[in-house]
Amino acid sequence: MNPDLPHIQAIVLQSVQGFLMLMIIFVPLEMAFALRSTPLLRKNIHQDLVFHFLNALLPQLLLAALLSVLVAIIRPVYASGFFHWLSSIPLPLRFALAVIIGDIGSYWGHRWSHEIPFLWHFHRIHHQAETIDWLVTSRAHPFDMVFIKLCGVALIYFSGLAQGSLGQGTALMSTYLIIGGLWAYFVHANINWRFGVVEQWLASPAFHHWHHSNESPQLIDKNYAAIFPWVDRLFGTLHLPSRRWPASYGEHVMLERESFPSTTSLGSPT
Repeated sequence: MNPDLPHIQAIVLQSVQGFLMLMIIFVPLEMAFALRSTPLLRKNIHQDLVFHFLNALLPQLLLAALLSVLVAIIRPVYASGFFHWLSSIPLPLRFALAVIIGDIGSYWGHRWSHEIPFLWHFHRIHHQAETIDWLVTSRAHPFDMVFIKLCGVALIYFSGLAQGSLGQGTALMSTYLIIGGLWAYFVHANINWRFGVVEQWLASPAFHHWHHSNESPQLIDKNYAAIFPWVDRLFGTLHLPSRRWPASYGEHVMLERESFPSTTSLGSPT
């Protein structure tokens, strides 16, 4: 018997359980607070279901393998005691720092996925959705999901905040991934909630819906952060009108990026 089989079976079971949990949370929310009236069995839902279950399995396996390599590389630095001073920081504060650092890392991974043609080739799948709801979260190429997530996780590891010698390294990273994953489903959801002044600091559905906007070349390539809009403000990519929502979503304006080279120059604000 393949020794990896029970692990794969466990992931499949977890993906089914996770999907049911997400349905229980987000389907009633989207029905009660819908931003746009959308049928439950909307266009392309079958594609998004395939992506959801595919990405419940493959990215986990790929990320686990890459993290094993990453930990092996960074372990000598941890063992040297270079990050030992971090043990004096209370765990809640250490976790908060990890979330901030991880969001900065994933911001750049996400931004590079728009600005580097090779990475955009994979990331564009996520932006082909013309209807945005919770299920679109996992509509992505597995490589794209792993790359963006790895950019955030790697920065946390290299900061020393996830080192195993601190005792709660594994729990910290697991909690970060779970919270980040749930927040991603929330900001994609088809719900009309606004946070007022708070959404300048904490990502709301409106913040991320503008990331999927295809209204004009001037409004694409905005709002890359997963959790903190102030990260986009810091790097010059924030777009968050206080009352408006995007009129439409999809990829077709993004396909015109070759006609607008100034919006895609690597490292320049858009």
